[in-house]
Amino acid sequence: MTDVTRFDAWLRADGPAALVLREYLMPVEGRDGVFFPATFAASEDGSFKGGYNIDEFGDGTNVCLVDSVGSQANRIEPLFAEPPLRGLVPQVVIVAGERRVNLLEAGHRAGDAIVRCSSLQQELRDAFLSVRTGNAEPLASVAPTSIVFGAWDSRDTQVKLPRLLASTIRAFNVRRLTRSAQYVPALDYVAEGLVEKSEDKKAEKALAERGFVHVPSSGAHGGVMADGDIRRDATLHLAALRTLGASSEERRQALQRYVLGLALVAFTQQPGTYLRQGCNLVLDPDRPRELTAVFGDGRRETLSLTPEDALEYAKAAAAAFGLNPDREVGAAGGPDREVPFDREAAKTDVGGGAEGGRRGRRKNG
Repeated sequence: MTDVTRFDAWLRADGPAALVLREYLMPVEGRDGVFFPATFAASEDGSFKGGYNIDEFGDGTNVCLVDSVGSQANRIEPLFAEPPLRGLVPQVVIVAGERRVNLLEAGHRAGDAIVRCSSLQQELRDAFLSVRTGNAEPLASVAPTSIVFGAWDSRDTQVKLPRLLASTIRAFNVRRLTRSAQYVPALDYVAEGLVEKSEDKKAEKALAERGFVHVPSSGAHGGVMADGDIRRDATLHLAALRTLGASSEERRQALQRYVLGLALVAFTQQPGTYLRQGCNLVLDPDRPRELTAVFGDGRRETLSLTPEDALEYAKAAAAAFGLNPDREVGAAGGPDREVPFDREAAKTDVGGGAEGGRRGRRKNG
């Protein structure tokens, strides 16, 4: 098994401030292919009209956000629920009616409502409060990816953990396209006397929505073409990871190695290429990924680290932390759990949520 001390130099105070990964992407159709970035709702103050998030600069250049930090995290984190990564973390599943939701899929991670309204509530509340006092070990024992990808217990303790790993996809110097379409019904329902034409706008809208009349669509978002790079930039903040504490110096070292192992696995994984309809981005075969260690004095060192190397180290670090990465997931007596969603807790949470949240903030500072 891989030496668990292999990356200890990165955990020392004089180690790198961060690891930086850069990957160059291209649409499956080719570098000049059209792809569809994420769209966003308009801002409440009207400063952003909604649609693609493209920042324009005075010199005519622009930067388009293709996939946000949060979206990238939501693509990477669930990989820990599947082989070969699932043995690296406790598999915690909340059973809510007919649904089974893995904690790795919860949008707010350990601070999500589905967790807060389950039998894990007190355990995770105590774990968040323990983080505040300098001990992240209890949280790592239940929800370690909440440390890697960040979490905010905004409805209770207000404890916030920064993202150790952040990944974003941006495209540079894009040109917007528009598209138009015309929906043509299978037959002319009005002319055939099968439905009645109405002068009432609400009734006409209903006919259009249900597919009984022609519906034109003009000038809609048609994707973009990138004249510059399409880049995935990921940063693993080692300086932040080194601040994690535990119950003793020995456990602190084991904790930091474990979290580093998980972060390196997430850092080196290639997320799915299919981001959304019309946006399937693959690695540019002519431009290899760049992995760099960046130090506090500005020095930059080129690194070589494969996903296989990261996984082997993560397994060794998990075992040293006390988690068997090769266990039969879900076996009795292990760290994996199924817990029920508590309907009564949800009612209480909703009924007194606002005031309860204010009390929690006053109590917990």
